[in-house]
Amino acid sequence: MIKTKPRLACVDPPRLLAGLDEAYRLDRVGHLTVHGTMPALRADELVALAENIDLRGRGGAGFPFAKKVSAVVEAAGRAGGRCNVVVNGSEGEPSCLKDTALLLHTPHLVIDGATLAAEAIGAEEVAIAVHRADVEESLNAAVAERGPSGVPVSVTLTPDRFVAGEGGAVINGISGAPAIPNGRKIRSSENGLGGLPTLLSNTETYAQLAVAARMGALPYRSVGLPTEPGTTLLTVGGKYVMETPTGVPLTYVLELCGLSPGQGVLVGGYHGKWLDPKAINATTISRESMKKYGARLGAGAVLPIPEDTCPLGETARVARWLAAETAGQCGPCFIGLPALADAIGQVERGGGQSSIDNVRAYINSVRKRGACSHPDGTAGFVTTALDAFPEEFEAHALGSGCGRPTMGVLPLPEESQPLALPPGPASAPPRADRQQRGPTEKLLVDWSLCQGHGLCADILPPDVLTLGIDGYPSSARMDVPRQLRGQAVRAVRRCPALALRIEE
Repeated sequence: MIKTKPRLACVDPPRLLAGLDEAYRLDRVGHLTVHGTMPALRADELVALAENIDLRGRGGAGFPFAKKVSAVVEAAGRAGGRCNVVVNGSEGEPSCLKDTALLLHTPHLVIDGATLAAEAIGAEEVAIAVHRADVEESLNAAVAERGPSGVPVSVTLTPDRFVAGEGGAVINGISGAPAIPNGRKIRSSENGLGGLPTLLSNTETYAQLAVAARMGALPYRSVGLPTEPGTTLLTVGGKYVMETPTGVPLTYVLELCGLSPGQGVLVGGYHGKWLDPKAINATTISRESMKKYGARLGAGAVLPIPEDTCPLGETARVARWLAAETAGQCGPCFIGLPALADAIGQVERGGGQSSIDNVRAYINSVRKRGACSHPDGTAGFVTTALDAFPEEFEAHALGSGCGRPTMGVLPLPEESQPLALPPGPASAPPRADRQQRGPTEKLLVDWSLCQGHGLCADILPPDVLTLGIDGYPSSARMDVPRQLRGQAVRAVRRCPALALRIEE
């Protein structure tokens, strides 16, 4: 499959993309000519720098980098001083290209930041995970150009899947295990690559660290907002990678890329949120500005939807693709998401008001029930489309349609095919949990193990446990009244998949 090559742009003089106006790729000599030599930092100096510039993860969650470093150093102290560093360069979402741009064009900047952190905390190795063969080639060339010095750096090509970019899946992929998220929350800062405390962060994060270490905190803070200093990378319209200081109006970014807001702008990618025209005009490139409208930049994707395409059709395309990207390890994901995508298709084909009700029912049926965040993110994407384009959904459901074709403007690797609805009552919404009685303990479901046998529902009453429309428990955490503890224990023991446990 031919991969999209990012087109580079910038607002004001670039930092991360510096030198790329004269060279397609900065080799080791070109990199040092543009950026200079890299200083060395102790762990405490690394933490102080990250705190001073408020460096945060640029892969989605925006977690403070200084806290990650401190957590790894503390955990490494309990593990005999051993730890590792991992660079997550896995861009499984087709609307994001900023990591690809860095690793293709200026790979040494990313490696600099990772090795700086590794040497500061005493890491044994730096491991980089990527999805694209051309990115792997660029990185391997960069490693060879640097020669055998300092902390060893390795590059691993992991499966090109949406969920393979999740932190646990990245570490699994590097380790040679299936590149899928872990069923339970495992902190990489305590148990990561090789079972050691691991500093795991996104490609851009390490590149920003390399720039800040060379510049120093005060010069780094000279651009951008005082509360969010520096620059950030955005993927605009699925093809432009733009470096911009924080605080720049969103409309200006779109204008520089020759794009208009159209019917709305999706920020944060396919687990993000649609902004309406009013919000777009008031929004700047910053966490605080996005937060006012319930949005976040996430991995930096900015996707306007033009006036000449059907927003419902675009939503259906992406929903089908997201459903196909499931890790296949829990029912709410590999059954619930295809059912949700099929329900959107029913709306598109004029299924009446009940089809919209079914979409909302399936949204509720997958939320907070997955082994990872993929079901929640996908449900959130469909929810924000319902909220942003209610008239289009209604027009299609009632049979008249919006009169526009689906142009396929939201980037996808290939057009997804409609997914079959799983067996079961397609039109019945999930049953609501009834009021619970005097909880003392919790019955927990491990979604990565649950296979939907439903035997637990034969033992426990419906006011404790009910099955959703997909045949799986409708909740991952259920209150167990004291008087029903014995039945809960029986349910745990009866589960053939060992997917249940009781927790105080």
